[in-house]
Amino acid sequence: MIRFTRLVAAAALTCIAAVTSLHQAHAMKLQEITTKAGIKAWLVEEHQVPLIAMRFAFAGGSAQDPDGKEGVANFLTGMMDEGAGDLDAQTFQRRVEEIAMRMSFSDDKDHLYGSFETLTENRKAAVDLMKLVLNKPRFDAEPTDRVRDQLLAGLAYAARDPNKVASDHWYKTAFAGHPYGRNSAGTAESLKAITNKDLEAYRQAVFSRDSLRIVLVGDITSADASTLIDDLFGALPAKGSLRPVPQTDIKVKAKLSIVEMPIPQSVAIFGGVGVARLDKDFMPVYVLNHILGGGGFASRLMEEVREKRGLAYGVGSYIQPYRNAAIFMGSVATKNEEMGQSLEVIKEQMKSLLDKGPTQVELDNAKSFLTGSFALRFDTNSKIASQLLYFNMEGFDLDYVDKRNAEVSSVTLDDVKRVAKRFLNADDLFVTVVGQPKGLQPKG
Repeated sequence: MIRFTRLVAAAALTCIAAVTSLHQAHAMKLQEITTKAGIKAWLVEEHQVPLIAMRFAFAGGSAQDPDGKEGVANFLTGMMDEGAGDLDAQTFQRRVEEIAMRMSFSDDKDHLYGSFETLTENRKAAVDLMKLVLNKPRFDAEPTDRVRDQLLAGLAYAARDPNKVASDHWYKTAFAGHPYGRNSAGTAESLKAITNKDLEAYRQAVFSRDSLRIVLVGDITSADASTLIDDLFGALPAKGSLRPVPQTDIKVKAKLSIVEMPIPQSVAIFGGVGVARLDKDFMPVYVLNHILGGGGFASRLMEEVREKRGLAYGVGSYIQPYRNAAIFMGSVATKNEEMGQSLEVIKEQMKSLLDKGPTQVELDNAKSFLTGSFALRFDTNSKIASQLLYFNMEGFDLDYVDKRNAEVSSVTLDDVKRVAKRFLNADDLFVTVVGQPKGLQPKG
C-alpha cells in the first residue's frame, strides 16, 4: 500500500519537481558515495531546482511475512506516517504538512520501499521527521486499528474485483507452497491477528544497513548527502534477520483454471516462465515482449485481438523478474462468450513469433520506441531517483544509464528468434479466468 501525505505538500513538491528538464536529466552526473558509517549510495547533484528526492529499499517485502501473519509488510507501510518518536499521528502529519514534505512506503514480494522528498529550505526539519519514522515509528492502538480497518475494507473490495481475483488466484496456484503464492495484502484472518508487536518485529528484521539501497537526487552536495544518509540510516542494525526464500518456478498441473464470478465480462491472467534481469537474454526477451504485447497499440496482441477482431478493449503482456523467480505474464478482458477465442488468438500470436519471429520492421520499430522513450524516465528528480534505484538494486554499474540504449539497439533479429524458442511456448502457459466464460473447461 502506498500512502502519501496531504494534498498541499504533494502539490507543492510536484510543481517544483516538474521543472527539471530532459536536457538536465541527460547531463546528470551520477556518483557513488560511501558515508562515514560505511553506507553506499548513488547521488545525482542537481542544484537548479531546490528539491531533494530520495528513494531507498530494503530486502524483504511480503516474502518475509510470518506464517499466519500474511500482510504484515503491507500493514507496516500503512503505519509509517502514523506517528513517530514523541509525536502522535495527528501531530506528526501536521508537521509534515507544515514543511511541505512528502514521504511514502510500499512493498512488493521482495522489497520494502521508501520515498522521501523535501524542499531544500526545509531539509533539516524533514530529515528530523524522517529519522523518527525510520528508527522510532509508533504503532499506537487507535491508528493501528484504523489502518487495519482500511486494509480489511480493501480486501473486501478486492474480492469483488475480477482483475484482482484473477491475479491472486494465478499466483496462489502457480507458486503454491511458496511465499510468492501468498497475497501480499493478507487475509481477513491474518490482518486481524497482526499486532503492533508484529509490526515492530518485522521492522527490526528488515530495516538494516546490509540490504539497504539508496539513491539521492537534487540540491545537495556529496558531503551533505553523506551526513544526511548517516543521520537517517546510521542507527539501523548492521544486519537484518531475513528468512531464506528459496528459488522457485511455476509448477502447475492444470493449464487452465476457472473461477466462477457472475459478471458479463471475463478476465484472464496468463503466464509462464520468464527471464532474470541479469540473464544475458533479458534484453532480447524484453524487446520481443514489446512486439508481442508490451508495446500498447503497436503490439501484435493489441492489433490482432482488439483492432482486427474487436474481441477486447485491452490486452497486453510483460516480463516480471523477481529475486527468486522470473515470469512472463499477460492479461485480457472480454465478453464471456469471446474469452475462448481471445485466448486462442493470443496463443496463435505467440506461436507465430516462436515459429517465424518478428519482421525486421517490427524489430526496428520496437527498438526505436524503447530507446526514444527511455529519456522520459528521467524528466524529474523523483523519476530519476526511482529509475536509478531499480538499476542499483539489480546490481548494475554507475554507467548503465549510458549503456542501456546501446544494449537495446544491439538486439538482432536472430537474437529475438532465438529467445522466442526459449521462452515463448504457448503450450506452457498457465491461464486463470474469472467470470462465466462460455465454451471453456479447466484443463489438466
